[in-house]
Amino acid sequence: MGSLSFFFLLVLLHHSHFITANSDLIKKTCKNTNYYDLCLSSLKANASSSKADTRGLAVIMIGVGMANANGTYTYLSSQLLSETNDTIMKKVLKECAYKYSNANDALKDSLVELDLMSFDYASVQLSAAKDYPNACHNAFKRFPGLAYPKELASHEISLERICDVASSIVNVLVW
Repeated sequence: MGSLSFFFLLVLLHHSHFITANSDLIKKTCKNTNYYDLCLSSLKANASSSKADTRGLAVIMIGVGMANANGTYTYLSSQLLSETNDTIMKKVLKECAYKYSNANDALKDSLVELDLMSFDYASVQLSAAKDYPNACHNAFKRFPGLAYPKELASHEISLERICDVASSIVNVLVW
């Protein structure tokens, strides 16, 4: 009975060492980003991060970006469009929905490049995904007096920061 307890204690210690070691990898990786807290909270919120290597952490962060881009696309194409009768606003919101759809596609493409270990091309796709929300914001600037919705501004900042974090993680892989 004593050897069985000792065995379980060894397994538990080994498992806790692995979690600590991977927690260290997450912290080390996030220190290479401009948004440490965002990186840390996003990665720790995903259970698979405890077993991920650096490339796996990049995949997780890109997934966070895809969820954000897709959520914003859904928000724009359903909720916001139904709340206005202004034809110009609807036109701009549709354009923005298209931009967030493109951002999601660029993030998907970055996953393909990451899988191929083409880290430079993954970075290019992440840069594109990061820029699409800005293109949406610029669409509002073409129409003076058309207010940029605060909720949309929040989505823009969020996706840009997520893409920045993912790009920083991919850049670690390049070196």
